[in-house]
Amino acid sequence: MLKSGGGVSKRTGSRHVLIVLTLCILWYIVSSSNNVIGKMVLNEFPYPMTVTMIQLCSITLYSGPFFNLWGIRKYQDMERSYYLRIIVPLAFGKFFSSVASHVSLWKVPVSYAHTVKATMPLFTVILTRLIFNEKQPTLVYLSLIPIITGVCIATVTEISFDMMGLISALISTMGFSLQNIFSKKVLKDTGIHHLRLLHLLGKLALYMFLPVWIYLDSFQIVKHPIVTNFDYRVIALLFVDGVLNWLQNIIAFSVLSLVTPLTYAVASASKRIFVIGVSLIILGNPVTWINCFGMTLAILGVLCYNRAKHYSNERTLLPVAAQNGNLKKYTTLRNQGSYHMNTSKPNGYTMGKKNSLLATGSGIVQNGSTTHVLFV
Repeated sequence: MLKSGGGVSKRTGSRHVLIVLTLCILWYIVSSSNNVIGKMVLNEFPYPMTVTMIQLCSITLYSGPFFNLWGIRKYQDMERSYYLRIIVPLAFGKFFSSVASHVSLWKVPVSYAHTVKATMPLFTVILTRLIFNEKQPTLVYLSLIPIITGVCIATVTEISFDMMGLISALISTMGFSLQNIFSKKVLKDTGIHHLRLLHLLGKLALYMFLPVWIYLDSFQIVKHPIVTNFDYRVIALLFVDGVLNWLQNIIAFSVLSLVTPLTYAVASASKRIFVIGVSLIILGNPVTWINCFGMTLAILGVLCYNRAKHYSNERTLLPVAAQNGNLKKYTTLRNQGSYHMNTSKPNGYTMGKKNSLLATGSGIVQNGSTTHVLFV
């Protein structure tokens, strides 16, 4: 019987690893395809605002039916003042950061744009210090050095360098960092499901961005040869780009619900390496070995940052857990059921009956004070 139980446990563990590995591969393929197709579209159809509009429409149109089909719980009630003070600025930041991201993708190669986006930990550290006065351990600050150095080397040696592309990439990275910081606050304050928050922000951003798009882009694109001649190929690529952008958010959340925060952070950094590699192979933008060294150093810096952050959180949590007699062995989320907000409980959560974070969970995976969300 013991052997049988051990065999079942081993098969279950192997199945879990296989599922995570399959999802990661799918995530890497979808993300790299999204970036490559987005670059191809912008090369022929240079309207980053329109590409952003297509993606916001995809989030708004597809999310509702999909989430209802999968039984994801509805929106949480929010006070009007909280909605106006937090949610509306978040939605504005979403479309502004997305436009800046597409401008950078239009002006510079995909590989360089993603190298610049590796500076997100730097912006996160600076912004949390300025906004919340949150200090980081020395190890975390030291891990930022290879990120900064790598991006500087990649910038100096970038053959297709463009100042507007660099500034746009930095603005989008800072914007996504702010979204991550304040989205964590919304998830904690309201208990809203992460995917519902993504849908809410996407829909609100669409409403806010629509007048801007009509004024700046709509009258120009109707005169573009691709629209007047109804170029099926580019229009199809625009549609696919929107679908892939929406799909990669769903897959990324599914991966996050199955692994630890550190594993997810490593997988996310590895995904960026995969995107850079695929873009170099398919799009064939010229690079030097020094440029590749700078990209690699920046990505390795991100991995060091994630490890340093995880280590500092463990050092903070373990003494408290030991003191309270609550030190427990880590188990994966799939064995823990789903969590629901319950203000009557001291820890704010109760165990749900369903074993599915996607269906009923809050969409939050916590590791100490760090909560990972998916604005990338």
